[in-house]
Amino acid sequence: MNVKEALELAKSNDAVMADLRFIDWPGTWQHCSFPIDMIDEDVFEEGMGFDGSSIRGWQAINESDMMMVPDPATAFIDPFYEHPTIVFICDIVDPITRQPYARDPRHIAKKAEAYLRQLGVGDTIYFGPEAEFFVFNDARFSTGSNHGFYQIDSVEGVWNSGSEEEGGNLAYKPRSKEGYFPVPPTDSLQNLRTEMVLVMQQLGITVEAQHHEVATAGQCEIDMKFDTLLSMADKLTKYKYVVKNVARLNGLAATFMPKPVYEDNGSGMHCHQSIWKDGSPLFAGDGYAGLSEVGLHYIGGILKHSRALAAFTNPTTNSYKRLTPGFEAPVNLALSARNRSASCRIPMYSSSPKAKRVEVRYPDPTCNPYLAFSAMLMAGLDGVENKIDPGEPLDKDIYSLSPQELAGIPTMPASLEEALNELESDHAFLLKGDVFTDDSVTNWIEYKRENEVDQLRVRPHPHEFEMYFDA
Repeated sequence: MNVKEALELAKSNDAVMADLRFIDWPGTWQHCSFPIDMIDEDVFEEGMGFDGSSIRGWQAINESDMMMVPDPATAFIDPFYEHPTIVFICDIVDPITRQPYARDPRHIAKKAEAYLRQLGVGDTIYFGPEAEFFVFNDARFSTGSNHGFYQIDSVEGVWNSGSEEEGGNLAYKPRSKEGYFPVPPTDSLQNLRTEMVLVMQQLGITVEAQHHEVATAGQCEIDMKFDTLLSMADKLTKYKYVVKNVARLNGLAATFMPKPVYEDNGSGMHCHQSIWKDGSPLFAGDGYAGLSEVGLHYIGGILKHSRALAAFTNPTTNSYKRLTPGFEAPVNLALSARNRSASCRIPMYSSSPKAKRVEVRYPDPTCNPYLAFSAMLMAGLDGVENKIDPGEPLDKDIYSLSPQELAGIPTMPASLEEALNELESDHAFLLKGDVFTDDSVTNWIEYKRENEVDQLRVRPHPHEFEMYFDA
């Protein structure tokens, strides 16, 4: 869609407002709305100004002026606003130099795609993320100098099997780790997910499936059809927006927090990836699991840099509550066909070369998709460039291996702090082609340490009172 077509879309839908949105550094949509008569063709060149110092991880107050430039190809009519509103996803530029902003995640994603083409390895990278989420009936939390608590609740929660607060308990609560694929009434969220799918389709997102996920208490998944890196990152931001707002309209709260429920599976975002060139898939071949050398070397790069990638793919302190053995989270770094306990799985559903791909299983949906997708691509390309061997495949159940068998298998970091340390020592592969800059990597590490790692470190945890109050 070009500028004229975008403006015509607004006119044909009687839009009275234009909503300009961009992704911030941690990965949350920000927006500002303008009366539609403020949006003309010049805006798509000049942009609209905003205060970059008020955006997390971005500008200092003495250099706060920034511009958001709408991309006409991203235009859509918002499905939730009361008044007709056209939405544009924006790129960020410096108002003085007119250059793209180095910390704009969308700009980093564009540079990653350009670097793939520059190398000549391929011309297209496809991503297919599977973002899981929970839907709760109630979510309350608060922290302060003298308190700290959270409490979540779901009609589906197995802990409510004996509840008398529902006005008559109707039972059918998914047991822990038994929420995968049950029909209603155990799956009470079928209609809600269908409503989410219908809105996604309205926004141009192709959905392949929707279903209940493994955990009790309303864990869900909606699967989008794969797309190119930038386009899929745009779609994933829309996906999360739709999920949260449809839930809210139904009096529910949706969260992509990786581990909100203790003693059950957390929410991951398995990422299917494949490189193509001139319309042909490059990962299909006659090697292990039907992979080509390019595919195997790509996986080799992913595995080599996974501990550093974690700082982008699993970017919260809560991410590492999910990355623990026993909850289908791939802690051990290994390649395998079909085996869901491996961090890099080769799906074997189809023998078609077009379906040959790698599923990287450790990411979670708190990541900024533009940064996470770009970082994984850069790691994979490093593997292709340097012909990195992914090692022997591990087709056993990794969780059942003895300590002796596990000793030689590298593992994911156990904390965000550890992941940031790994990124600090291993990020040269991200700097190729100026995709990530030293400034962007350093700023990411500093932002996460100061605003997340350190903030959690200095606060007492409620469970510490259970363990230590009588000491």
